[in-house]
Amino acid sequence: MGTAPTPTPTANTPGPHEGPTPGPDATGKPQDPKIPQFGKDAVLDHYSGNAGVAILATETFVNAKWDRGELTIEVAPDAIVAMCEAVKEDGYNFFEDLTAVDWYPQEPRIQLSYAILSHALKARLRIAVRLDSADLNISTITSVWPAANFYEREVFDLFGVNFAGHPRLTRIMMPDNWEGHPLRKDYPVEGYR
Repeated sequence: MGTAPTPTPTANTPGPHEGPTPGPDATGKPQDPKIPQFGKDAVLDHYSGNAGVAILATETFVNAKWDRGELTIEVAPDAIVAMCEAVKEDGYNFFEDLTAVDWYPQEPRIQLSYAILSHALKARLRIAVRLDSADLNISTITSVWPAANFYEREVFDLFGVNFAGHPRLTRIMMPDNWEGHPLRKDYPVEGYR
């Protein structure tokens, strides 16, 4: 039988440790997860060599942040298709997920979060869109990523967001005759009676 390796001195001491050294980002430079950047100008200045950040200089966007090694770009609702096409051209090749958050009673109320992945760059990108409760309409991105089909149907079903141009925008989880959208914060706990 072999003997167990001797733990490093830091492993024997209580409290937080520095952890492993971060690996390189998409540009080959080491990431610095200890320096989050908030606001489009700060992100552009600090991470200008990153392929995802480079999109900020050319496309319509509202805001941006770099936090915990992940880039989030907030765009206006009417720019979602153009932004998805731009990030796809820049190497973000995989649509991973679409989810929503209801910030009721705040306005804009509904936030959509699109998770996009680049296998070549080994990087993730989140595209965020905020929608007012008075206008829960946005264009579908199924023309860019057909895999968004069922995710958009789920958000439509549970939050009531209408995806214009969707090939078949019908309920996917709740029965067709269901009233309301169960994941909205103002939806009654026991449903409508």
